[in-house]
Amino acid sequence: MTTQKRVLAVIMGGGRGTRLHPLTTERCKPAVPLAGKYRLVDIPISNCLNSDINRIFLLTQFQTASLHRHVQGTYHFDAFGGGFVDILSAEQTEKGAHWYQGTADAVRRNLIHFRNFPHDLVLILSGDQLYRMDYRKIIEQHLATGADVTIAAVPFPVSKIAGLGLMQVHDDLAIERFVEKPKEQSVIDSLTLSAAVEARLATPSTERRCLASMGIYVFNRQAMADALDNTMTDFGKEIIPGLLGKKKLFAYIFEGYWEDIGTVRAFFEANLALAQPLPPFNFFDPTAPIYTQDRYLPASKLNKCAIDHVVIGDGSILTDSTLKHSVLGIRSYVGEGSSLEDTVLMGADYYETDDQLAANLARGRPHLGVGRNCRVKGAIIDKNARIGDGCVLNVEGKADGTYANGAVIIRDGVLVVPKGTTIPAGTVV
Repeated sequence: MTTQKRVLAVIMGGGRGTRLHPLTTERCKPAVPLAGKYRLVDIPISNCLNSDINRIFLLTQFQTASLHRHVQGTYHFDAFGGGFVDILSAEQTEKGAHWYQGTADAVRRNLIHFRNFPHDLVLILSGDQLYRMDYRKIIEQHLATGADVTIAAVPFPVSKIAGLGLMQVHDDLAIERFVEKPKEQSVIDSLTLSAAVEARLATPSTERRCLASMGIYVFNRQAMADALDNTMTDFGKEIIPGLLGKKKLFAYIFEGYWEDIGTVRAFFEANLALAQPLPPFNFFDPTAPIYTQDRYLPASKLNKCAIDHVVIGDGSILTDSTLKHSVLGIRSYVGEGSSLEDTVLMGADYYETDDQLAANLARGRPHLGVGRNCRVKGAIIDKNARIGDGCVLNVEGKADGTYANGAVIIRDGVLVVPKGTTIPAGTVV
């Protein structure tokens, strides 16, 4: 069987996304905008399509409306290829009426849907990571080693492995131990790579390294059924450790760029990194494009702007403004005399008509986007926000908390204006 007919891909849409709040107030994690024009879910879906995998299930349960609209408006397959991206939300059944209790529980409750499609392997993916991977390589290794389960892993310096699941492997990459998010230094030290495994890596390091799980798994179909024949709810905490000694588990080492976008700070830094001259993640690779919705927007219009290391989404209008090290989403608007630095401006879902704009201004409601003579630094301004003239939003020197009567939230050291929020003219934070 070809890869296309042999593999089913399952993307975990995540839970409430509390660590990404307030970006997840009105949407689930996979639907969070990324890099000016994409959404987080476009990354694993595009990796699948570029790897000849086109049967994809997306498991979600919270705030799925915008995700549905995006997926349905983006991923269309011809009748002959058999491809699809199918969203499976938690649902009431004869066996239960509760939410997904964890990653393993979500997959277990959807096995009935997977069985309707011929497959030998199940590829489990996360919906909130930024990386580029050809899944055919991990599948090739999985088959070559005769593994029941293969786990993708990134070699991380010991100083940077906080909050990650770590594994100890033999020289042939067979997994001997798996510890979810260890904190004791003695445990971490015992999981560092052997000299033989270090020698296999393309990138040398002066610091000792561990293999950190990426949350990407390849399961044989029967191994998946066996692993889920219980009440365990989470892959990393329960399923994988429980399979040691019972199934053949191997690690697949991935040495490319990988970022787990689980927090506001991680999201902020991953976006701003894309404005660098040589960003760590390359959206410009023509051999493996990242797909997203084709919105048929006009080219962006810039009038008398000073721009330094900025990503600008389609359909934006920027006038006599200064932009530095920032990422602007589709339909972004920045008024005269304003400056943005270290800022992620997500743009808008629509353009205002002249009549709508006049009516809003008459009610004292600012234009969508950033108004005139504003100063913004160290911020994420979510979609459809309205920043009035003369506002100053600067995260420097401010502690996490709420500001401007709750309209502005600082979290992880990042100032966030939530989706659809209006900041009155003259507001200073």
